[in-house]
Formats: sequence, C-alpha cells, structure tokens
Amino acid sequence: MRTSYLAVLFDLDGTLIDSTAAVRRAWRRWAVEEGVDVRRLAGMSGKPAKRIVADLLPPDRFDAALARYTHIATHDLDGVVVLPGAAEALRATGDRRAIVTSSSRDVTVARMAATGLRPPAVVVTAEDVPRGKPDPAAYLLGARLLGVPPARCLVVEDTTVGVAAGRAAGCTVLAVGGTVPVGPDGPHFAVEDLSAVRFDTTPGEVVVTYPDRLAAA
Repeated sequence: MRTSYLAVLFDLDGTLIDSTAAVRRAWRRWAVEEGVDVRRLAGMSGKPAKRIVADLLPPDRFDAALARYTHIATHDLDGVVVLPGAAEALRATGDRRAIVTSSSRDVTVARMAATGLRPPAVVVTAEDVPRGKPDPAAYLLGARLLGVPPARCLVVEDTTVGVAAGRAAGCTVLAVGGTVPVGPDGPHFAVEDLSAVRFDTTPGEVVVTYPDRLAAA
C-alpha cells in the first residue's frame, strides 16, 4: 500500500527515540522531590511538562518546579536510544519533515544529542505553542513552518493525545508502538515501528509504502 504526502511531522519520544525509562525516572524523581503522589502521573503520557506541572502543583510553585524537571530530564539520559527505522525515516524525508514534540527545547536538544540524531530545520517544541497536545496547535504550526497544508501531512505518533492532536489538525495519522488502536477516533494506520514503513522523497512529495499486513482504519 502506498500513499503520498507533502510533508511528514514526527513526534519525538516514543516515535523516533526510546526515552521511556528516562522519562519515567525523571518524573518519578521530580514527584518525590516535589511531594507529589507518583500515582497522579498516570495518564499524563504525551502531554507537555508545563501542562503536567500546572495540573499537579499550585501556580506559585510552577516556575521552580518546571525548571527542576527540566534539569532532571536533561541530565538523566541513560538508555535513551534511536528506535528501529527512525534514522532512516528522517534521512529519507529530506527537507519535507519536521519534529513536533511536547518536550521543551532543552530536553529535545539533550535527547537528540544523546542518540546522535540530527534535528531537522523545523522543530516545534512546547515553548512554541500556547497549548500542547491533544490541542492541534503544534501540528498546525509544524505544517505552516514547512509551508504545506495540514491535510497533506502525515503525522507519526505513539500516544493517544498525540494521535488526537494530529487528527484535530486535519492530518493523516500513523501510530507506532502498538499502543493506540486504529479506529474512527484513533490513527488511520498503525505499525510496530518505523522499520516497517518505507519513505521515498520525490521532487514534489513524500511517498510512504506500508507493509502488506497493515492495520488501517
């Protein structure tokens, strides 16, 4: 199965890199230091750190607590690695791709450096939009910075809130990781990881070839 797009918008954590263990360690350490019950972190996956901190602590503690999380997350990078097919996907999509992440710019830079991935020209982070995923603002901005309509973009995501953001932006959504099932409110396509997908860039578009056995809505 082949489809074509004008651009591909990649999420970062869980999509291009495996930072799951580091993210969990960072939030658990942060919660303990801030006196937050770690059970309250459940269901926060994919949301920006600033949203999580705002949901868990009063406003007068927000700035210091967010800075503390950023410090922890940028210094604990043990086990952060590139996921299968991710480096190849970034190379193959040339200048027709962007990274759109809920992480802050400092955390994004640190994690990409730890994996050796080179960031594309367009990287949208939590600081660039007023509202994070599941709001579509980040993906709409990514498409605008690339100069293409959202309807001609493929979003690659791994979380429920990320998929919701991509769909709300009007993009086609490919889910990786096997955690978000396809369906009317889910991704349009799903694969285990990006090694199952082939990206080819032509002068006018990105052609995506999916495996013969594909979960599709």
